[in-house]
Parts: sequence; C-alpha cells; structure tokens
Amino acid sequence: MLLSRFNREMTQNQCFVQIGADRIEKILTKSQIATLREEWSINLAKMNTTTNEQEVGDLKSPFGSEGISEVDTQKISSTQAELDEKLKNIYSNLDPWQTTMVARHEDRPKSKFFIDNLFEDFISLSGDRHYGEDKSVLTGFAKFKGNSVLVIGQEKGEDLDSRIERNFGMMRPEGYRKTIRLMNLANKFNIPIISFIDTPGAYPGVGAEERGQAEAIAKSIECCMELKVPTIAIIIGEGGSGGAIALASSNKVIMFENAIYSVISPEGCATILWRDPKKMLDAAKAMKLSAKDLLKLKVIDEIIPEPLGGAHRDRDTMLENLKTSITQNLDYFKDLSPEEIANERKNKFLKIGRNDGFISTTEDLSSLTVKKNKFENILKSKKIQIGIGISVILLGLIILLI
Repeated sequence: MLLSRFNREMTQNQCFVQIGADRIEKILTKSQIATLREEWSINLAKMNTTTNEQEVGDLKSPFGSEGISEVDTQKISSTQAELDEKLKNIYSNLDPWQTTMVARHEDRPKSKFFIDNLFEDFISLSGDRHYGEDKSVLTGFAKFKGNSVLVIGQEKGEDLDSRIERNFGMMRPEGYRKTIRLMNLANKFNIPIISFIDTPGAYPGVGAEERGQAEAIAKSIECCMELKVPTIAIIIGEGGSGGAIALASSNKVIMFENAIYSVISPEGCATILWRDPKKMLDAAKAMKLSAKDLLKLKVIDEIIPEPLGGAHRDRDTMLENLKTSITQNLDYFKDLSPEEIANERKNKFLKIGRNDGFISTTEDLSSLTVKKNKFENILKSKKIQIGIGISVILLGLIILLI
C-alpha cells in the first residue's frame, strides 16, 4: 500500500514538473531559459558542495553508525580537497549577477555581528528627536582598541521575525535623522565614525515619503560631507541606491570582495531600461556594481578579501581582515587636521570620473566654487538695484495715469 502511494505521488510530481516546463517554454524566450539554466547549474554545484561538507563533518565525527569508530584522516583530506576545488571553481568565476546573489546570501554576516565582535562597550542610542525610532539601523558609541568611535550599522536581521522588525535593512526618514543627530554629536567631540552598509535601498513606503524621505537622505549626505572627523564606510553586503550613499559619503569607502554597490538593483534597472525584470543578468553586467569594477573606477578605496565560498563560510577570518583594515585607516588620519580631513573627503568625491575621460586634472578642488557670471554681478550692484527700483515705480505711475 505504501509503495503504491509512493509511486502515485511520484507520478503526480513528474506531471507537475512537465506542465511547469511546458509553461516556461511558452512564457520565456530562449535567452531567458538559458539564463535560468545557468543559475540552476550554479545552484546544483552549490548543493554538491553542501553534500561534501556534510560528508567531511560525518568523517570528522568519532561516532559512526555502529558507535565509536576511528577517524579516517586520509579520506577527510581528500574530501576536503574536493570541496575546496569545487568552491574555487564556483567563486573564482562569478559574473556580476552571481556576485549579487552572494551579496544577498541569507547567512552572510550582518552589521550586528560585526558590532558585537569588533567593538567594546557599545552603547546603543535611539530616536531622531522628531518622530520616533528606526530599528533598521543600529547606532551608538563604542570603543575600538581603546578609542571612542561612533558606530552606525544598517541591519537586515537574521531570521524572518527580525527581518520584519528591521524592515529588511530599509531605512525610514527617522533613521537617517537619527544618524545625522549622532554624526553631529561625534563631530562635536572629535570622534571617528564607522558605518556598515547593507541595504537594498531606502524604504519607499507612503509614510516614509510623507515624512520627507528624499529630504532626509539629502541632509544625511550633506552632513557626511561637512564632518571634520574621519569617516569610514564598509559595504558588507548590498549597497543599494541613495539608502547606501546617505551613509557612504565617507573619507574611505571599503567593500567586501563579494559585496555590491549601485544606484539601483539589477532587477529595477532591467525594468526601467528594457521593461523586463528578467533581463537582470544583462543589467548587472552593465552596471559595474562589483567591488573590482568600482575599485577601477575609483568609486571605492579598498577591497577586503573574503574566504573561499563567501564571508559566511569563515566569519572569524572576516573579523580579522576587517579589524586590520579599520586600524590602518584610522591610523592614517591621526596626523591630519580637521580641515585636512574634510578637504580630503571633498576632493575624493569631486575627482570621481575626472581622470577617466571627463576632466583631466590633479589640482586641489577643496576650494571649488561656482563661478558667477557678469549678469549676476551687475544685479548685485547697489546703484543698479536703485535704478531698477525707480524705473519700476515710474512705470507703475505711468500705467495708473493712463
């Protein structure tokens, strides 16, 4: 009876698979089907690595199916080598869309993990003093190697409940206003600022728009550019749109090897340009969102290497790599004055794109101002203003007399 039931269910499943395949062929084009097949092959390869990992774990355990057994070190070594080779083949040739998927991996270490393990005496501070608290961003003062720092971290959450509570890392206006308040406080007491960026973008809800989402992002960017303390932004996963730029306008912008940083998601770009979200693979390639591409374009300053298979496979290594990078960057700013720190940040962003096709210049841009034309200077003359005023009055009197 059980056997017949099993055969019946298997037959139904095969029918569903066939129906699904037929529908896919009718709905999708050949290129889209090829893209899906490529993604499926990657997923299958990752499933194979999971099988190898389980096998290594079983071999390392001294308890076999018949109780205590000897550990076969030779087989462990060969299986581990096979696993490493598969991971190397998968992750050494990731295209931009595959990198996007790794950046979004659910097990990837989040901001809270780094805050808990990199810093000491973290004191969480909440509220924007205008509307309320935004739990999608963690903020507070802490100690890093004995020195005070302000820590800001966009937090997506680890499970479904926490992701809902954190709004999947999408900040609202009150979140940006909270960070502005604390950045100004850090600036007042000459405390460096370290930000962890991990967001698909700012929250686009109706309530957020009503409370001034765009204005809050603009004010956050303005605040970042005016600070006279060292600022370091670390993109650990997704760096999406203005939601990321609002906190990443820093002296040093650092990216994890498999993180992404772009003005829009590949799906959103494909929808706007081609009106087809299924072309996200083409969009990802065109957007230059990977760490390697952005380093070449001088949008970012440094890439932190990840362990084989992604940051989630060896969190301890990522902590050490990140700690080293933060230490080196903070040490760099020790001998700079507040004015030099602010000017260096300004120069950094003004020079983006200038040496690669737009304007070739190496001059200091810290005092860059908008040149006013002669007409504006004429209008500012007091004599001209008085003359214009008298002319307007006379013209009004003539019109009344007529």
